[in-house]
Amino acid sequence: MRLIIGLGNPGARYAETRHNIGAQVVEAAAARWSVTLRRTGEARAGIGRLGSTEVVLAVPLFWMNESGPVVTSLLTQYQLSPADVIVVHDDLDLPLGRLRIKLKGGAGGHNGLRSIMAELGTDEFLRVKLGVGRPPAGVEAADYVLAPFLVEARETVDGLCRRGVEALECLIQEGVDPAMNRFNLRPKANADEETQDNQ
Repeated sequence: MRLIIGLGNPGARYAETRHNIGAQVVEAAAARWSVTLRRTGEARAGIGRLGSTEVVLAVPLFWMNESGPVVTSLLTQYQLSPADVIVVHDDLDLPLGRLRIKLKGGAGGHNGLRSIMAELGTDEFLRVKLGVGRPPAGVEAADYVLAPFLVEARETVDGLCRRGVEALECLIQEGVDPAMNRFNLRPKANADEETQDNQ
């Protein structure tokens, strides 16, 4: 069984913000996999299956910086370990539309990840990082991630959400290395340039 957590802030006010794209991807996965998310304690969660693997999809109902206790509660509820966790979240350091799968590492300034690491006592869990780009000059990072995407970015964001769901499917059905090889590709500068970033 795998536990897939989509990070975000609760409430309609934040639903379409950059900080909630992780939650948006998990909700899109739930729709695609016919999983109903119901309130269960501190999250909206549901159980489904991809091939032979049972999956729990969950979106915390607490604030982003309180994500850790929600994750530990779900791990206890489903008798899972940090190695079973996949966290889907926004990333300021990736260009808008870029996706990166990572096995471990620091929080990179992300309060949701910082909370999860503090609660789990480890950084060794899978992440699907979704690029939202850097804020423009003069805009604070907190204001930027708590604002909705620009209208002209909607097509890119929709594509990123689709790729996020596909990355989760590949991770679960094919494994980490195939998923990294497929989804950690940098955008091509031209037909002859293609590099990978699997660290």
